[in-house]
Amino acid sequence: MHQYLESSEHIDWNAPEVSSKAKSLAFGAVAPENVAENCFVFVRDQIKHSWDYECNPVTCKASEVLKYGTGYCYAKSHLLAALLRANGIPAGLCYQRLTISNDRPPYCLHGLNAVYLKDHGWYRLDARGNKEGVSAEFCPPVERLAFPIVSVGEADLPEIWASPIEPVIELLQTRKTYQEVANNLPDIELLSSSKTPRSTSM
Repeated sequence: MHQYLESSEHIDWNAPEVSSKAKSLAFGAVAPENVAENCFVFVRDQIKHSWDYECNPVTCKASEVLKYGTGYCYAKSHLLAALLRANGIPAGLCYQRLTISNDRPPYCLHGLNAVYLKDHGWYRLDARGNKEGVSAEFCPPVERLAFPIVSVGEADLPEIWASPIEPVIELLQTRKTYQEVANNLPDIELLSSSKTPRSTSM
């Protein structure tokens, strides 16, 4: 479980501003589950989704997302993982393969999180930000994710990654604007699908 608590290049919870925000979100919380909810709600509601709000710059590291207050789903998941880990709560990264529009190809990856809660085990949550037609909530053990799997070719990818996957890092580090990111969203070849997450590392 230690890999889901580590500070790393992109989940840099040991950055002073990230650890300070994590501490403030934990203040007054009576249990880890309450801390996890506070962190989730903060990232979901206070960090702007770059596409929804047409925001630059493109962020990747948790500390960048917090500094600029914006990020794509991938970057927001990096910040949420960092805030949770800074509070001693194991957290990883998950991905879905979704249609980009109109429930048909092309597809792209969508980033979200899994948090380990003592009473529930691994629980997925999605802090990409709510809007019309998108409503993600924190209500374990029931998952309330932003996007259901509804179309052929879509899938819940089962892994829980300790670090972001390479296509996501390449995207966020090479594209300069939110529009460039939107024009180059990553996809993967789908070999199998599962709704049961499993842990892994990278």
